[in-house]
Amino acid sequence: MKKLILLLVCVLSIQVTMADNDKPISFAQLPQTAQKFVKQHFPKAKIALTKMETELFDKSYDVVFTNGDKLEFNKKGEWTEVNCKFSSVPVKVLPAQIKKYVEENYPEAKVLSIERDNYDYEVKLSNFWEIKFDLNFNVIDLDNDRD
Repeated sequence: MKKLILLLVCVLSIQVTMADNDKPISFAQLPQTAQKFVKQHFPKAKIALTKMETELFDKSYDVVFTNGDKLEFNKKGEWTEVNCKFSSVPVKVLPAQIKKYVEENYPEAKVLSIERDNYDYEVKLSNFWEIKFDLNFNVIDLDNDRD
């Protein structure tokens, strides 16, 4: 029994030391889906860094451009975050329902970032509003981050 516990402790400690491991990679090492997304929506942007982040049971990828914009992808290469610091998120990236909501309610604002996960979408606008949508694109939270 002691050997089994010792073995489990060793396995867990190895996994913990491997967790949160960031490693620079080449653009060609990104999943094909992520490469296609970058080429389609950011064709002229210059890449400063591409990296793979390995966590305990997951993997993700980041692409950082020289202008400060940043993309995050899950292990399948699907975007999870598009963060545009000095421009706006490409319109074709936005789900149609979110685009329509922003155009109708905040016509003067630009979408600076969008994040998605298994539960919701979060959009940050240039007028400091943050809007959270559920997966059916219903607004579930509004917050003004001007403070």
